[in-house]
Amino acid sequence: MSIITLTTDYGLKDHFVGALKGKLLSEFREATIIDISHDIDPFNVAEAAYIIGAAYSSFPKGTVHLIGVDIELNIENQHIAMQWNDQYFLCADNGILSMLIQKIVPQKLVTINIHDRLPSDATDLDVFVKVACHLAKGGLLNVIGKEIKTIKEVTELQAVVQDNQIKGYVIYIDHYGNVVTNISKKLFLEMGKGRPYEIRFKNQTIKTILPKYSDIKISEKYPLKYYEGEKLAIFNEAGFLEIAIFRSNPDNVGSASSLLGLNYRDGVTIDFKN
Repeated sequence: MSIITLTTDYGLKDHFVGALKGKLLSEFREATIIDISHDIDPFNVAEAAYIIGAAYSSFPKGTVHLIGVDIELNIENQHIAMQWNDQYFLCADNGILSMLIQKIVPQKLVTINIHDRLPSDATDLDVFVKVACHLAKGGLLNVIGKEIKTIKEVTELQAVVQDNQIKGYVIYIDHYGNVVTNISKKLFLEMGKGRPYEIRFKNQTIKTILPKYSDIKISEKYPLKYYEGEKLAIFNEAGFLEIAIFRSNPDNVGSASSLLGLNYRDGVTIDFKN
């Protein structure tokens, strides 16, 4: 099975997603096309990085991930393809992959150089389609690109360590209104070393990171429903610190984002005690 996933900021109102799938199937009819998300905020590199980072590990080896966010080719924004963790990632060199490669070094990385082999009216998306199908068919990276060693790093995607403190910020707000930060569990464990800590944001604090949402129940005296509406923190499945309101419906009650006033790029800090 040859799988190509799609992560874009195209939305579903316009024709772009359908046209993209049509182009892929015209090039490689046997491909299995999977939508990860088409609701990335326009040109939001941090959000795209989080979404693809959270999703890729659910797919088998050899999967090709086409990331259509801010893909216009220009002198500052080259097209790249990367083999990493036995999967392929195709995107613009705009920092989207920074969050991934801080964990594992790429197996191979190329800057795409097939643009002059396509018709003169070929779009950036046509280039991505051609490369995605080539890789999905088992093609090699060095056929479509020149090997490079580094990609553009966006340092703002990474939390900052200062003395006994981790400073991060909100990178994503999910369907439930839960707030995801760029503070990873790995960094938290390395920095904290089992010390007491306090999470601070918007003049509020949380002193415990729970293993899962329902662990907010701390007493057998009260049912789980008693705790609905309370704020909590966990490390989500993607391994990043998430702040939530327990079982709160964002459509009629509110969410961590609306009730706690947390929005994209707002700061979240963890202070460790000596």
